[in-house]
Amino acid sequence: MAVTFNDLGSAAGLKKLDEYLLSRSYISGYQASKDDITVYAALSGAPSASYVNVSRWYNHIDALLRISGVSGEGSGVTVEGFAPVEAVATPPAADSKAAAADDDDDDDDVDLFGEETEEEKKAAEERAAAMKASGKKKESGKSSVLLDIKPWDDETDMKKLEEAVRAVQMEGLLWGASKLVPVGYGIKKLQIMMTIVDDLVSVDTLIEEQLTVEPINEYVQSCDIVAFNKICKYSRF
Repeated sequence: MAVTFNDLGSAAGLKKLDEYLLSRSYISGYQASKDDITVYAALSGAPSASYVNVSRWYNHIDALLRISGVSGEGSGVTVEGFAPVEAVATPPAADSKAAAADDDDDDDDVDLFGEETEEEKKAAEERAAAMKASGKKKESGKSSVLLDIKPWDDETDMKKLEEAVRAVQMEGLLWGASKLVPVGYGIKKLQIMMTIVDDLVSVDTLIEEQLTVEPINEYVQSCDIVAFNKICKYSRF
């Protein structure tokens, strides 16, 4: 059953969440899921230790995101005034088997023990042309990525830093929820979610060629991947 939370930035909202987590380890179910990620992202930062249950839960989810990521589907959660984080899930084994079966089918078309004849080459070219003409769907996938983006110092304008990050646009990239997280000595880092189409966006290339070069490196000192989770496979022409 979907759960709804109101105004998690207020004491009343945190109190309700604390009471809810009194007898629960996670927002829904018995493992960390996208529901936990949604509520985690809706919080402006680590809650006060006076909210014992929220603090325990928050530190646990924070550790999971840094170490192994979160793959559970969840039951659905709504945080008033906050857009839910897109589903974070590991592709089911059936999809992997299907992909492997497709690879095996492709391998069957190749003669590994002899040279292709002119007739075989021509036939292969005709098959490829026919597939292209018929608009055969291509299997692709999407991933949910959580980034830590650190400024140079406590004097860096974090609003301008986030604006510069979100100004980076490309096909297959969608920026999501974000929040500022204290690092120490008055410095805060930007933690931001993004969804990517795997065959269109390389996260390493995005970081190296977009997020840590001029002019954005005026604000950004470093950028690290905190969590990287497969969402789903889908077909596109």
